Amino acid sequence: MYNLLSNAIKYRAPGRPAQVQLRAHCQPQHLTLEVQDNGLGLTAEQQGRLFGMFRRLHTHVEGSGVGLFMVKRLVENAGGTIQVESQPEKGSTFRVTLPV
Repeated sequence: MYNLLSNAIKYRAPGRPAQVQLRAHCQPQHLTLEVQDNGLGLTAEQQGRLFGMFRRLHTHVEGSGVGLFMVKRLVENAGGTIQVESQPEKGSTFRVTLPV
């Protein structure tokens, strides 16, 4: 969660206050955690490359490009999934689903 929250702040859109929401939904079979922001957002093509190792889609901030790769690996190793919904200049929502 730390990586998703810190990315929401790092990739905020200049010219508007950052808004980040953290939500949790518990169902009988799984827990869903969502991090939603109003940041830079991503194109559909960028979303397809987002979880690759050493992938940096916005280069104006420091980073190694392994954060989301590691998040995806940790989530999948726990039997879960991670998804992203995003629109350029509107923001992104990352959804992590884990078995309970």
